[in-house]
Amino acid sequence: MQLQDILYSQGFGTRRVCAGLIQQGWVSVCDASSPNADYVLCSEATADFEPEGLLLRVQGVNWPFHAKAYVLLHKPAGTECSQKPSTYPSIYTLLPPPLRQRPTKSAVQGVQAVGRLDQDTTGMLLLSDDGQFIHRLSSPKKHVPKVYQVTTKHPVDEAQVSKLLAGVVLDDDPKPVRAAHCTMVDTHRLDMTLTEGKYHQVKRMIAAVGNRVEGLHRSRIGGMDLPADLAPGQWRWLSASDLELLNSNA
Repeated sequence: MQLQDILYSQGFGTRRVCAGLIQQGWVSVCDASSPNADYVLCSEATADFEPEGLLLRVQGVNWPFHAKAYVLLHKPAGTECSQKPSTYPSIYTLLPPPLRQRPTKSAVQGVQAVGRLDQDTTGMLLLSDDGQFIHRLSSPKKHVPKVYQVTTKHPVDEAQVSKLLAGVVLDDDPKPVRAAHCTMVDTHRLDMTLTEGKYHQVKRMIAAVGNRVEGLHRSRIGGMDLPADLAPGQWRWLSASDLELLNSNA
């Protein structure tokens, strides 16, 4: 695969822009599979490389090749999961430009959020340019468990927990929705697991049992927990083991 095409696939701009970066001496490559391999400057845009396992250095920034992007973001409060936010900054501004510019077959380019979190909700947010991955983890029919840490305005009790587990009726749906798991952590804290993805579901379920959400944090998706060392606003690539955990309903 030509180097200019590799850069283009990773979101570094049009093929012409990528060719210019290479010809101007801004791109070095490294084969991660070779022992003691180091970055080598390449100024030939049409030079062929095997992309899998290739490490790029573009304008001083290291960038591993990924055929598909799978990203984890610790979403901070006060951000919107929208490319065109209405009030608060977009979560996409927290990502480097190549992730926002990756070419796709659809009209919208770049990685897309796997579902959405409200502007005041924090925690685990996945992003990808793999449509099948996004559908598999966000579709209500797939029943992927998502764990939320819920802080309530009023004290919670066992009666409220029982109602959440038995099912509550929301305004726009006569069919009851229930928490897959729900436990009291303290007088104003619940850990609640959902396998659906309705609009404002946690907040509406808590309201349906006579309480109110004051704080909401998603801590787990599938079998993967939000890493303790990933601070709000930070992102990282998902590893192969991470992807296995996400597909696990443990």
